[in-house]
Amino acid sequence: MNRTETLNGLRQSPKVDVCVLGGGINGLSVFRELALQGVNVLLVEKADYCSGASAALSRMVHGGLRYLENGEFSLVKESLVERDRLLRNAPHYVAPLPTTVPIFDTFSGLANGVVRFLGLTRRPSRRGAIAIKAGLGIYDFLTRRRALMPKHEFRSRRATLSKWPALNSSIRNSATYYDAWVSHPERIGIELLRDGLSAGANAGALNYATIEEAGAGRFVLRDGLSGEALPLEPRLIVNATGGWIDIANATLFSGEARPSPLMGGTKGSHLIIDNPSLRDMLDGHMIYYENEDGRICILFPYLGKVLVGSTDIRVDDPGTVRCEADERDYILQSLAFVLPGVTIRPEEIVFQFAGVRPLPASKDSFTGRIPRDHFCTVLDGRNGGPPVLCMIGGKWTTFRSFGELAADMALKHLGVTRRIDTAERAIGGGRVFPKDPGTWIRDLAASTGLSVARVTVLFGRYGTEAENVARFIAAKPDHALPHALYSARELEYLIRAEAAEHLDDLLLRRTTLAVAGDLSLAMAEAVLELLAAEKGWSAQRTAEERGRFLDFMRERHGVTEQTLSARNEHRSELCETTAKSG
Repeated sequence: MNRTETLNGLRQSPKVDVCVLGGGINGLSVFRELALQGVNVLLVEKADYCSGASAALSRMVHGGLRYLENGEFSLVKESLVERDRLLRNAPHYVAPLPTTVPIFDTFSGLANGVVRFLGLTRRPSRRGAIAIKAGLGIYDFLTRRRALMPKHEFRSRRATLSKWPALNSSIRNSATYYDAWVSHPERIGIELLRDGLSAGANAGALNYATIEEAGAGRFVLRDGLSGEALPLEPRLIVNATGGWIDIANATLFSGEARPSPLMGGTKGSHLIIDNPSLRDMLDGHMIYYENEDGRICILFPYLGKVLVGSTDIRVDDPGTVRCEADERDYILQSLAFVLPGVTIRPEEIVFQFAGVRPLPASKDSFTGRIPRDHFCTVLDGRNGGPPVLCMIGGKWTTFRSFGELAADMALKHLGVTRRIDTAERAIGGGRVFPKDPGTWIRDLAASTGLSVARVTVLFGRYGTEAENVARFIAAKPDHALPHALYSARELEYLIRAEAAEHLDDLLLRRTTLAVAGDLSLAMAEAVLELLAAEKGWSAQRTAEERGRFLDFMRERHGVTEQTLSARNEHRSELCETTAKSG
């Protein structure tokens, strides 16, 4: 991920076959697809990779049980296939998740499902046991040939309350089925990027950069870090900016040439709660429940905390979304409905986030009915400029198949034949994944001199990519950081190898420190010191970065400087071994 080399290449020649605009999960997917086919491709992201909607997903990898009600059977089938592929290709980050649905009625939702399936107008309603049983039967049928996970099962009211006594006692049944969850979605994005870049000099990527029309079908790339502007001459542009598609198109087409709106996203907000009792009572399950208004909500253990959400609100400007106070109240009210005995104190909400679902433009008054499927549309270039292929819609689970679809359309335009299929291609730390992780960990610890405990932590974070991280750590003296499970050399590796340009890149996306509520002010300042040293920042520039980060955490994630100051530092035996293991 050498920024200087990429910029130098553009200075020598502004011509590229494809410019992918947008470094979210779908943009990274199509970039990887094209790079592996040998296409001369450049990815341009205005902020950091996976810093928009791809950092704000519900962390679910699922088929979309509720999409069956909209008749989106092909989307559910595709999603389940891609879910199972991720379980195989990214086992270091994607794992099965038993999902339990509390059921409060028997017949409710049957008429509503028929009416919605026919495309008629009707408000959402609660789903009863028969509707849920039918949906789960379809789920089982669609996965019958792969059978990676158990079939669904129904429980009686007594059996349900015996296992989860804190559930709302008015339930009639519950149903448990299996989907999956992703622990480090932003890191999967980085691994897709690195896989694409591994194709060679034909592939380049820049975060903190933009492109804009410069008249007469010409374009300019602007480096957001240095301010330098360079001419850019792509044969095709792929607009993979998700909720920002119409905003991006406005920079690619001037005046009357601007196309009609293509997107109409909705906002989903989530909370991360540090309540061990709540986490433990879930017993490893996600509770997939309907609030009293029929809105689907989720609740499951996540990185030692509990993730709960979400909302579904129309938005016009995806750049300003955040979890507002009324959304937080709604989420907590929904939690109180399904688990009436649980009380959440304000200080137990350690992180909050909101993102925009990139849905097709729709005038439907009920957001739950807007199609969740994905497709591509091509806009003709103006004034001799290149055509723009727009990726519309999409959900995180289907990023690979959506990227494949867009790439195949681009390859057809370029007259290039596909030579590599990514369907069964392992991702990053999922490559050569050991059947016996314990032996793999012990062998790496022995060869690097790091402790088994330290390598175990690294394996949990990076899968088999932990070998590169461990060897980097072991190459030079290391020292401990305020968080016991990290050290200076590990953060230095992330800065150098993964294009981290700002403090939030490291603390929100290259690591899970912030989202898991494990970040203290002392840790943030220690990492900032490492970043400043690597970048050669002045004291003034370092102070500006500190202020920028703290403002961002307060405004977007509800975490104040005072909150960070008050957090206790993590202490464990690993703190001592970390300092000695360099």
